[in-house]
Amino acid sequence: MADSKENGIALPALVALVVSSAIGSGIFDLPSTLAQAATPGAALIAWVITGIGILMLALCLNHLVLNKPELTGVSDYARAGFGDFVGFISGWGYWLSAWLGNVAFATMLMSSFGYFFPSLKSGNSVSAIIFASLISWALTILVTRGIESAAIINAIVTVTKMIPIFAFIVIAIINFKAGVFTSHFWANMSTNLQGSVTYSKATGSGIFEQIKGCMMVMMWVFVGIEGATTMAARAKKKSDAGKATIIGLISLLSIYVVVSILPYGYLPLSKLQTMRHPVLLYLFKEMTGPIGGAFIAIGLIISILGAWLSWTMLPVEATSLMAEQGLLPKWFGKLNKHRAPANSLWLTEILIQLFLITLLFTDQAYNFAYSLCTSAIAVCYALVGAYQLKLGLQQKELKVIIPGLIALVFEVLSMIFAGLQFLWLCTIAYVIGFVLYYKARKETGNSVGKLEWLFMVIIAVLAIGAIAALALGKLKI
Repeated sequence: MADSKENGIALPALVALVVSSAIGSGIFDLPSTLAQAATPGAALIAWVITGIGILMLALCLNHLVLNKPELTGVSDYARAGFGDFVGFISGWGYWLSAWLGNVAFATMLMSSFGYFFPSLKSGNSVSAIIFASLISWALTILVTRGIESAAIINAIVTVTKMIPIFAFIVIAIINFKAGVFTSHFWANMSTNLQGSVTYSKATGSGIFEQIKGCMMVMMWVFVGIEGATTMAARAKKKSDAGKATIIGLISLLSIYVVVSILPYGYLPLSKLQTMRHPVLLYLFKEMTGPIGGAFIAIGLIISILGAWLSWTMLPVEATSLMAEQGLLPKWFGKLNKHRAPANSLWLTEILIQLFLITLLFTDQAYNFAYSLCTSAIAVCYALVGAYQLKLGLQQKELKVIIPGLIALVFEVLSMIFAGLQFLWLCTIAYVIGFVLYYKARKETGNSVGKLEWLFMVIIAVLAIGAIAALALGKLKI
């Protein structure tokens, strides 16, 4: 086939990349995070909505990989559909979300090591930051040795880390109590309708508010679904990227629903809400004893390391593609002898290091990092849906229009429900990127258009407002 390569990433490795990119730390905290927002009934409805939205996004990615083989990655779709500046917004946001995700992984990884070493338990102590920094630099060095070889290691890690997750599912099924599950299936909804809330951490005023409360974490655990598409240029067959995305999505959705819903049938809602983090670790410890807790802790460590490896590859792949497209200076796309974008890797690692240091000053390090990550990447996903919708309208094909429209609406609503304050904070990072975009335009002999200047000014004003809000304490990290 025309899109085949003798040397490249095969379909199994691409599927592993999707699964490993998405399954990182979020799944191990899902039961408690969802319990704080919703009862089982509302959580199941939220999963149906999220599943449909993410499926439509996956169908869009699959369609674009097959029908626009000359394009690669989410930023390329935005650029092809809406121009260079929108392509830059998408690519820069994707890069931003990817390394912020690594910061979230770092804090949860330290909490996991904290099961064995209490000084690391908080996830943002001095010792935890030093340890996380060493791991981060080690992974970056590994990826500079070659992206394809790192993808093979990632496939092996994916298989290994699934073992404790499936072990948890089996034990949770054995310990499942139908009476506990049904006793609070709609409890939050019924008590809210009566004007009171029984469980102190169950917030909101009805089923709609409960579903809204689930959206951010559900979006977070699917971040990475586009991993195979981003790496499509390095695949043995480019068409495999679309297949890997669909297979990966179905696998992920099945695992997430089972892992997040089964604990509702083991503990009362009030207890599930107040468990220590990471929740799966302490749930399994309660079900099986200290050895079981250690087993899950080791599994979580492997899981996060696998996701962290994937997300060390993805952001630099995005910046390399943007450099090829003239959206970033050529410096970002320069490859070393192992065909790895070393400049971009080292710059990204330096920024991760700086952000890790700032986490010493917040006790919500994990939540802050994953919220920023999810908000930034939702913009990229929305633009994928918008491009698919545009193509469908041009072709007048309903089967192309519907996935694009649903994906676009879902991503926009998710951003609103999750909290626009995180997107507001992201504007600060976009302003920094505008300097690089301007330099890239000069390198390629292009000028920045009047409309592009207007958008940059608007975003810059929003960024100044965000900085002011932070300084005045109106916007908190």
